[in-house]
Amino acid sequence: MPRSPRTVSDVMTRTVIAVGRDAPFKDIVELMDRWKVSALPVLEGEGRVVGVVSEADLLSKEEFRDHDGRMSELADLGKAGAVTAGELMSTPAVTVHADALLPEAARIMARRRVKRLPVVDGVGLLQGVVSRSDLLKVFLRPDEELADEIRHTVLSQVATTSDVTLTVEGGVATLGGALSDRAVVPVLAQAVRAVEGVVDVRFDLARQ
Repeated sequence: MPRSPRTVSDVMTRTVIAVGRDAPFKDIVELMDRWKVSALPVLEGEGRVVGVVSEADLLSKEEFRDHDGRMSELADLGKAGAVTAGELMSTPAVTVHADALLPEAARIMARRRVKRLPVVDGVGLLQGVVSRSDLLKVFLRPDEELADEIRHTVLSQVATTSDVTLTVEGGVATLGGALSDRAVVPVLAQAVRAVEGVVDVRFDLARQ
């Protein structure tokens, strides 16, 4: 049975486009356009992530173009005059480790309002990048694969589920049939939802 994606290393992109501190503004824009990415890690030395330059960082210059003189209204005056990645980047970079669980990466993205996270090792060296779309890949798992994992990792571990049926359609798992101990329903629901790729859990159990 295929292993359910659990950590960032299971879904991250390992081939990463990155720039150094001295990368010029125009080169950064061209790289983002060519590779269809919204942000680039900024590296120094042997590949240590020191920051991230994003589309938002670059847009300060466009905002400055039509500025009418009220300098305090600019979000970041320094970036409006920046010409290199080192001047433009947001630092320290918001990163994640490869062994982080997928929900943890999702929480970091939501809390810090970023679309992509550089994946680093223990000393900050770049290992890959994980994006929102990477995290959503778990929902592409086939229904048959989800059902197989639920049967092996959830239902087989609960003695009172021998008469319980399972169907998975569109990522929604439905448990039916008979269940002698209704007290385990919340436990089952939590365990099934923990299977990566499950969209929702529903019950259609006969009363005993």
